[in-house]
Amino acid sequence: MESQSTYDIIVIGSGPGGYIAAIRAAQLGYKTAIVEKYKTLGGTCTNVGCIPAKALLDSTEHYHAAITKFKAHGIDINSMSLNFEQMINRKSEVVAQNVSGLNYLMKKNKIEVLQGTATFINNKEINIVNRETTNKVSAKWFIIATGSKPSSIKGVEIDKQRIITSTESLSLKEKPNSMVIIGGGVVGVEMASVFARIGVKVTILEYADSLIPTMDRDLGKELNKVLAKEGIDIQLSHKVQSAQNNGENVTVKYLDSKNNPNEITADYCLVAVGRKAYTVGLGLENTKIETDEQGRIKTNEKLQTAEENIYAIGDVIKGPMLAHKAEEEGVFVVETINGQKPHINHNLIPGVVYTWPEVASVGATEEELKAQGSEYHVGKFPFMASGRARAAMESDGFVKVLTDPKYGEILGVHIIGPRAADLIAQPVISMHYETTDEDMFRISYAHPTYSEALKEAYLIASGQGALNL
Repeated sequence: MESQSTYDIIVIGSGPGGYIAAIRAAQLGYKTAIVEKYKTLGGTCTNVGCIPAKALLDSTEHYHAAITKFKAHGIDINSMSLNFEQMINRKSEVVAQNVSGLNYLMKKNKIEVLQGTATFINNKEINIVNRETTNKVSAKWFIIATGSKPSSIKGVEIDKQRIITSTESLSLKEKPNSMVIIGGGVVGVEMASVFARIGVKVTILEYADSLIPTMDRDLGKELNKVLAKEGIDIQLSHKVQSAQNNGENVTVKYLDSKNNPNEITADYCLVAVGRKAYTVGLGLENTKIETDEQGRIKTNEKLQTAEENIYAIGDVIKGPMLAHKAEEEGVFVVETINGQKPHINHNLIPGVVYTWPEVASVGATEEELKAQGSEYHVGKFPFMASGRARAAMESDGFVKVLTDPKYGEILGVHIIGPRAADLIAQPVISMHYETTDEDMFRISYAHPTYSEALKEAYLIASGQGALNL
């Protein structure tokens, strides 16, 4: 049976970019629908990405702290055990709460949720297929927010049994004894942290010569030291050749940093080599929409595709695959459709790694400034010299500030340390309003706080010299 409805705006995909775009569209008075092929809203981030990963990171952080730090705080625990099943159940409860919140927001904003797979018939109509039902719907504008899926490498086929992605790793039935992680980027190091903290023997095989290689190299070096202290075996400049599911375990073959063949066997192999834009089944061939060599949808500065009434946001287009980037782009597109003049500075979208200590970064890296031939000053302050960090037994890491020598403009800020994910918000604000390093050290910082490390780093970058080092 076929039916047809007409909307002002249809958003395809209900991840962070999609649901934020739909809410903003409804707020501006547009008749809005959101299409989602899965049973729950929220996309990868809510269901099998950001939210459940952070839930497990928090749980394992508590467990690890109880083992390694409680005694120093005067807290003696006679016996302690890990209930892995409850840890996974709590993660699932957190996800369910977030999904429930999204359902409420859709109802509150009168957004119609259309379940099924969307396929463009042309630039004005889509088919939504849900089992045996096909609904044809039309709209003035469409926003593609279909996100991304985990990718793999030659010789490694993800079977979701022993050769898994982060998705499967978040719902394992029992704690494994060992795990090989292919990839030392954001997902790889976060998942390594989760499992290493609960006693899993974790090995990271990374092709590059640094962890988190897209971020400032000093961050990767420091993170390497911290994770190694937690017992994670980190192998850099290693090229994986294949992964074989043996039934009860996995054998991964690789070339080491000297190009010698080697292999390792573990209970699971987690593939964390990045993600690729997801456009399967969208029917882009029925439109003028084009994709680039990496399969991402091409857009202009307004995030319009080759079809003027169809926009694309988030992981499905170029740029870092970050939930908050997708959110900003969702609002940007809707307000653009509305005739407003919104703006996004993609250089000021922070990146965060939720290991412990956390890693956060915004703006240019030192490597980028060197490649550009730009002059810069460095202000670097260790958390070991922070009274608040010492009191909390969180002295690993540092704040690194890069500034322009002539005017003191802040070019980039890179943090590895306690609460870095929260601390990075201040540099984002300062860079947005183009303040100088002097502006930022002249303001008052509460004492004792982790944020004081920023003040000291600004002082050093300006040439004043730190007050607490």
